[in-house]
Amino acid sequence: MSAEILLLAAGAIAAGFVQGISGFAFSMVAMSFWVWGIEPRVAAVMAVFGSLCGQLLAAFTVRRGLSLSTLAPFLAGGLVGVPIGVALLPHLNPALFKLVLGLVLVVCCPAMLMAERIPRITAGGRGADGLVGLVGGAMGGIGGFTGVVPSLWCTLRGYDKDLQRSVIQNFNLAALAVTMAGYVLSGAVTADMLPHFAIVLPALVVPSLLGARVYRGLSPLAFRRVVLALLSCAGLAMMAGSLPWLTGLLQ
Repeated sequence: MSAEILLLAAGAIAAGFVQGISGFAFSMVAMSFWVWGIEPRVAAVMAVFGSLCGQLLAAFTVRRGLSLSTLAPFLAGGLVGVPIGVALLPHLNPALFKLVLGLVLVVCCPAMLMAERIPRITAGGRGADGLVGLVGGAMGGIGGFTGVVPSLWCTLRGYDKDLQRSVIQNFNLAALAVTMAGYVLSGAVTADMLPHFAIVLPALVVPSLLGARVYRGLSPLAFRRVVLALLSCAGLAMMAGSLPWLTGLLQ
C-alpha cells in the first residue's frame, strides 16, 4: 500500500469522525493530513466529496431538531453565496482572506469557550440568518469552509444542540452538493481521481457513524465546547495556510 493511499485514508478517517460529531469540519481536518502529500487539485475535490458523503450519511442517522422555517433562510442565502464565492475567487487574495477570518476566529472562539456565558444575538431575524448563509456559501466557493460562519452564528443565536446540528448539517449538505456539481460541470473532476473516490468513501463511513453516536451522547454544553474548539482550530488552520503569503510579503 502506497504512502499516498495511507495518507488519503487517514485524513478521511479522522475527518469523518470529527464531522460525525460536529456536523462540519471535514475539509479542515482532512486538509491538515492531505497537505503533506496529496496534489492540491485532488485534495480540493476529495475534501468536498468526503464532506458531502459524510453529510449524506448524517442525514439518515442524525435527524433530530429539524426546523424548516429556521433552516430556510440559511439555505436561500447559501445557494446564492456559493456562485458568488466562485466568481469572486479569481479577484480576491485567498491568503489575506484566510488570515483575517482566521484571526477573528482565533480571538473570538477561545474567549467564548472560556466564558461562563456567551452573548446571544436575537436581532436581525430571518434576514440576518439569510445573510449568514450567503457568507457561508461564498466562503465555500472561495475556500471550502462552508460551515464556519453559520456554526458560529448558530452558537451566538443560542440554538439548542439538536437545532444547531440540524441547521449546519443541512446547510452544508446543500452548499456542498452545489459545489460538487460545479466541480463536475467545470471539469475539475477528472478520470484519474476515480481511485481516490474509492478510497475516501469507504474510509469515512464507519468513523462518521461512530462520530454521530458520540454526538448523541454529548450534553448541550459539551457540544457547544466541541463546536467552539473546532472553530478555533479552523482559525488556526486558516492562519497557517496564509503564512507563506505573509512571509513573502514581509521579505
